[in-house]
Amino acid sequence: MAAVLRQRAFGVCYAEGQQSTQSGYRGMTHKLEPLEPPFQEDIAEILEKYPQSDGYILSLFRVFANSKRFLLDKGVVNLLDKKSPISLREREIVILRVCANNNCEYEWGVHASVFATAAQLNEEQVAATKLGEATEACWGTQDQLLIQAIDELCELSKIQDSTYAEFQKHWNLEQQLEILALCGNYHTISFVANSARLENEIFGAKFPE
Repeated sequence: MAAVLRQRAFGVCYAEGQQSTQSGYRGMTHKLEPLEPPFQEDIAEILEKYPQSDGYILSLFRVFANSKRFLLDKGVVNLLDKKSPISLREREIVILRVCANNNCEYEWGVHASVFATAAQLNEEQVAATKLGEATEACWGTQDQLLIQAIDELCELSKIQDSTYAEFQKHWNLEQQLEILALCGNYHTISFVANSARLENEIFGAKFPE
């Protein structure tokens, strides 16, 4: 009997809590979108550390600014530093392919415009990150393997045994973890940009057709 009474009491408290929570948000909306200046002082101080061009802060970073916690490297990690254990070319192939697989034109366009030339990716290869299979002739054997691994991670959340058998021959453990972290990071970025319905930056490339 005591157990039954406790269950009933819990059910009432739970129901009341649910009703209170729901009623507290009734009529309110919380649309995820870029903040516009002027920013709160603490947010402005953090944004100062983000890349800017003539004072312009990317729309994506201003979406991050809706959460101080997210903005302070809790949401995504900066993996674009020079200490990366993988090459710039490999990094950008990972980022472009992950963004393409997530249909995130915003972030794909930023990286295609800003980093592709430095990463020594030609127009055909950049387009292939969106339209092509991993086996496209424009890629070398190792690039094909990298893209195949990314596609499997995006679809299956793991690299298939047959692919990994070759993958581990080309990338050491530190490099493998970097690639996995990049995939995770740019899934999060894609989710944020797509959920916020971000339009391409003025300089950002559009998906090839």
